[in-house]
Amino acid sequence: MTRKKPRDRMTPLERRAWHHNVRWILALLAAWFVITFGVSWFARELRFDFLGWPFSFWMAAQGSLILYVLMAALYAWRMNRADDDMHARENELAGTGIEAHPAPPAQPDSGSGAPRHDTV
Repeated sequence: MTRKKPRDRMTPLERRAWHHNVRWILALLAAWFVITFGVSWFARELRFDFLGWPFSFWMAAQGSLILYVLMAALYAWRMNRADDDMHARENELAGTGIEAHPAPPAQPDSGSGAPRHDTV
């Protein structure tokens, strides 16, 4: 018995948007890693005052939290822009008659002869 591969229901436009989203996630995860572990790992070597406090203490107490919030805000802002761009592109495609969301294929009848009651 062989299993069929599920049909991909993403349009090329949605696939491109998803890959763009994944690139942003990976970049922000890399930044998170550097902020969290990189600064902590080299904290002893980062001996200079920043706003009147030692930099390592400031990063642990304030800086990391501020940077995490800024990263979340950057991601939300960027994804909102990407969504707006994608919807604008879908509207352009709708004006040309090209389907941005093709209809899914019809479900084959089960062949049992009994009426199907799974549709709403």
